[in-house]
Amino acid sequence: MPKLPILSGKEIIKILNKFGFTEIRQKGSHVILKKYAESKEIGCVVPLHKEVAIGTLRGILKQANIAPAEFITNQ
Repeated sequence: MPKLPILSGKEIIKILNKFGFTEIRQKGSHVILKKYAESKEIGCVVPLHKEVAIGTLRGILKQANIAPAEFITNQ
């Protein structure tokens, strides 16, 4: 399994935008992103922290149905 980098919430959102996610709304320090694909709606929540923990990033990628290796190559 590839080693994930430590990124900020804003950096994660920029990368998820490349995958087709758009910002829907924000509540406090959490941004909700959604993507519509094949008549399905995929959503994920990204905290706007300076450094997002690796476990949190793995959870975000799991919500977004993105493999860690694919995420790293599109960084």
